[in-house]
Amino acid sequence: MRKGYIHIYTGDGKGKTTAAIGLAVRAAGAGLKVLFVQFIKNRRCSEHKALERFIDLITIKQYGKGFIRGKPSRETERIIKKGFNEVKKAALSGAYDLVILDEINVVLHYNLLDIDEILDLFKNKPGAVELVLTGRYASEKLIKKADLVTEMKKIKHYMDRGIRARIGVEK
Repeated sequence: MRKGYIHIYTGDGKGKTTAAIGLAVRAAGAGLKVLFVQFIKNRRCSEHKALERFIDLITIKQYGKGFIRGKPSRETERIIKKGFNEVKKAALSGAYDLVILDEINVVLHYNLLDIDEILDLFKNKPGAVELVLTGRYASEKLIKKADLVTEMKKIKHYMDRGIRARIGVEK
């Protein structure tokens, strides 16, 4: 039986979601079933068009109202809690080989979910399920429990010069 590990992709650099998408594509290429869940984000981007080509192997869900600036709204919190409950049920069902929780670290940073919910998922996930958490601000508690942690560190970014997100590169 295949063993599933826990990955965290964090940091202030570009590439956390992109790394998770790459893993989703690799898993689909191997015939594995993927659940790709984006928290906070709510717009359709180029990656969705690409992942939808694997319609039989990759399921995409979004739970959010867009990027958070300031204090998150109660509606954002409600959407995220409802979404996480659905995702948790799917992850624990064993129906997926790879479960990606994109931006879940940001959700935890804003206290939209209790970290114990994630730790419970770590503890109870089926042994073969690979679990990926992305987003800035990864908690030390989660880092200690993870099997693989990658920090994306920004050294330089053209967006700091006012260059906007581009289709096919950032969106």
